[in-house]
Amino acid sequence: MDKTDLKILNALQADARISLKALADQCFISSPAISARIARLKTAGIIRDYQANLNYEKLNYHIKAYIQLQLEPTQKERFYPYVASIPNVLECDCVTGEYSQIMKVVFESTQALDEFVNKIQTFGKTSTQIVFSTSVSSRGMVLPDDHDISNIVE
Repeated sequence: MDKTDLKILNALQADARISLKALADQCFISSPAISARIARLKTAGIIRDYQANLNYEKLNYHIKAYIQLQLEPTQKERFYPYVASIPNVLECDCVTGEYSQIMKVVFESTQALDEFVNKIQTFGKTSTQIVFSTSVSSRGMVLPDDHDISNIVE
């Protein structure tokens, strides 16, 4: 990894549809070299995937919420496949603290959210926070030019 790779990663986070030519122009290397670097970053697992960032409200998913769940370690084997099968769960993380799981979800209505919460309460106690507004939308992290890349394993 070098500073050119960091430039590529920052550009792809800003616009995953950027052309190889535009990336080559920004990085001052050839398009085939950009393509090879992107392939290497994918193979190394640094670039996981590409996806569109949707406006769920415009798709009638007006309720965004965070649900915390107290999950016993013995339930993970059953819970993880279940939660992965629910398309409304945008993200689920295992965290420290009183609640061991936190989920970011979107639903069409509070009724649909309530039905989902009732289902996951079979796994444990929940706490739900409905989002009123979002001050910082989902985004990538701009990697500074001086980011320490010396210990990155490819």
